[in-house]
Amino acid sequence: METRPYGSNWWGVALGLVATGAGLAAAEVVVGLVQGSASPVVPVGQVFIDHVPKSVKDWAIEQFGTNDKVVLITGAMIVVLALGALVGIMAIRGSRAGAYALTSVIGIIGGFAVLTRPAPTLGKLLPTIVGTLVSIAVLWYLGPKPVRATAPGAVDGESNVEPHGERELVGLDRRTFMVGLAGIGSAAVIAAGFGRLLQRRFDVGSERAAIALPSAESSEALATDTELGVDGISSFVTPNADFYRIDTALVVPQVSKDSWTLKIDGLVDNPMELTFDDLLARPQIERYITLSCVSNEVGGDLVGNARWQGVLLKDLLDEAGLQPSAAQIASRSADGWTCGTPLDVVMDGRDAMLAVAMNGEPLPAEHGYPVRMVVPGLYGYVSATKWVTDLRLTTWEEFDGYWIPRGWSKLAPVKTMARIDTPRTGSDRSGEVAIGGVAWAVHRGIGRVQIRVDDGEWLDAELGGVPSNDTWAQWVYRWTGEPGSHVVEARAIDKAGEIQPEEPAAPAPNGAQGYHRINLDIISP
Repeated sequence: METRPYGSNWWGVALGLVATGAGLAAAEVVVGLVQGSASPVVPVGQVFIDHVPKSVKDWAIEQFGTNDKVVLITGAMIVVLALGALVGIMAIRGSRAGAYALTSVIGIIGGFAVLTRPAPTLGKLLPTIVGTLVSIAVLWYLGPKPVRATAPGAVDGESNVEPHGERELVGLDRRTFMVGLAGIGSAAVIAAGFGRLLQRRFDVGSERAAIALPSAESSEALATDTELGVDGISSFVTPNADFYRIDTALVVPQVSKDSWTLKIDGLVDNPMELTFDDLLARPQIERYITLSCVSNEVGGDLVGNARWQGVLLKDLLDEAGLQPSAAQIASRSADGWTCGTPLDVVMDGRDAMLAVAMNGEPLPAEHGYPVRMVVPGLYGYVSATKWVTDLRLTTWEEFDGYWIPRGWSKLAPVKTMARIDTPRTGSDRSGEVAIGGVAWAVHRGIGRVQIRVDDGEWLDAELGGVPSNDTWAQWVYRWTGEPGSHVVEARAIDKAGEIQPEEPAAPAPNGAQGYHRINLDIISP
């Protein structure tokens, strides 16, 4: 058979990309066969999230918001493919051992990442193992192979036989190489699609749809003036699809209610283990509660208000029997994330709950299905554990949640804040302008919202009704100004009379502060 040279390094790039793609596709098939496993990119990405400096995380959230995970996965894929291209070049140039070794190292890194995640098993390691072996197999099949030289130094210019000590490298002819690339690449695409189809078996969507939620024994009614009817102001209740999502899970955990359990142990007299059905059988409450992320910038949208249904956490802890030294709830999610919540806040009478529903339907998977924590008045990183599986009562000093060693405060009450939703900064208006938005001082309640224009006097806005102090409130001020450019500021005052701090502060370490300002141009009618 006549052989031809592969050509430039681009042949190596093509070989490496196909080999990497085939390995990732094989891994996807295994993920579809083994419940609880994940593509090798995911655990590596999780380790990256766990160890990246806080400043980088803050920057990612600030720049990309709730799309930060998509950006991270895309970045990880680019790095993996770039390494794959390097491996292919090494193989084409004759460094077969080096190519296999680098591929193996990448696989070992993926395996190590799996082992550092919660509850590592052989099943969770399989996607990485199989993917690595498939990549090496493709490199071996399509790459040049050493053969014993028949005449040392005698090389036909039309052949792909090159001197290499006592052995020579012989590659496939160009046509066979191209056909092999196309065939394996096509098979990889099909395998990846098949793997994705298999993974749908583990999706909790159909399970959620079949759940019949029990009626809440205690619920709240909304006042008729909750919605002020002003275009541009966020609705009082944030739809599930629009509710912000900030967590460390690259792939949304698909936790079945049938396998879910919650352990309550530690400094308690009566350790407990509850199933999902156990929770549904207990008295249910339903409350409107505003949640906010500590990473939310002044004027940001990492905040939302929803109607949550669940079981009072205080009742469960009372039943477990708290020991006198207990001061903190150390909670853990199914994906290994941890959180420390002050016990006195949960036990002070507020509606802290284990939530099973959001806005009248079972929790969406991305918001913690089947069960999550909701604690009014605290930022999410110290209270809002999603996919929660463990509550351990401990001392204040013995445990630090995920974000505390990374520079965030251990005490994290939600700060008072007013946000201007309308008009948007840089808008042109004429005549009377409805300046409005939402304000929150969760668990303290909003007493007043004020605006001022061009450093003038503070003017009281109209407030919408609220069912409790645990929600945000809509507000509006109808203003008629002189033509020209103006700066509008807003501030909130809680029901205790505490004014929102004016001095600007970044989100780290305990939440942003400062007045939200917009620029507004009034034009002549």
